[in-house]
Amino acid sequence: MFNFCSLYSGSSGNSLLVETENTKILVDVGVSSKKIENALSNLDINPSSINGILITHEHSDHVQGLGTFAKKYDLPIFANQKTLDAMPKQIEKISQNNIKKFIIEEKFEIGDMQIKPFSIPHDAANPCGFSIFKDNKKISIATDIGHMTNGILKNLEDSIFVLLESNYDPEVLKFSRYPYQLKSRISGPNGHLSNELAGKTINHLLNSGLQQAILGHLSKESNFPELAYKTVLDEIISSNNYSESNFKLSVASRDIPGNICSL
Repeated sequence: MFNFCSLYSGSSGNSLLVETENTKILVDVGVSSKKIENALSNLDINPSSINGILITHEHSDHVQGLGTFAKKYDLPIFANQKTLDAMPKQIEKISQNNIKKFIIEEKFEIGDMQIKPFSIPHDAANPCGFSIFKDNKKISIATDIGHMTNGILKNLEDSIFVLLESNYDPEVLKFSRYPYQLKSRISGPNGHLSNELAGKTINHLLNSGLQQAILGHLSKESNFPELAYKTVLDEIISSNNYSESNFKLSVASRDIPGNICSL
């Protein structure tokens, strides 16, 4: 068994679940502890059974409920040193025994999962994505990507599944209510990934065995689920790499847990 479920994914809060027969982990806790509890309850998962929480970076939409949730259920959190240093209000709630440090690009294990963190370009202390391995299968999670790099592509290759950011459409962003400074940040080299670049990335990954992708971390103000889906699908159909029978594309919901993907 190798399952993935997006609990929440969007600019207003992010949390993802990865599960095997023996291990359950969360990636980020960017909504309230109560919302995480409700989402897990809907999946018949006891929060106390979570074996660890991976942290991508310290922005509030990724760690808002972390301290409260980890403290309440006595859960270990895994983050790099710079990220830990950048979120003192969350860390002060958590027992020192539950703070586990990893180094980017160095693999570590939680239960029967092997995890490899990799760097992403974003305006945070030391942000990262994760590749997770189990029984010769690899899945990857990569959001908050200012621009795609060869290093990220290399880490995503050979994944059978990816949760990939598809944050904004340039035209929708241009006419959104965001102030100019925020628009520049989002579309800048350390901001977020556009729908088109998400499509190009998935198109590349189809050549290395990608079977399923979920588009995540969509902006509420500068994107629409239907637009993200169509832009990405058009990008991969145009390259003749796409086959409906061997590749599945979907969009993560912002506010409610998605379906469990069995990989």
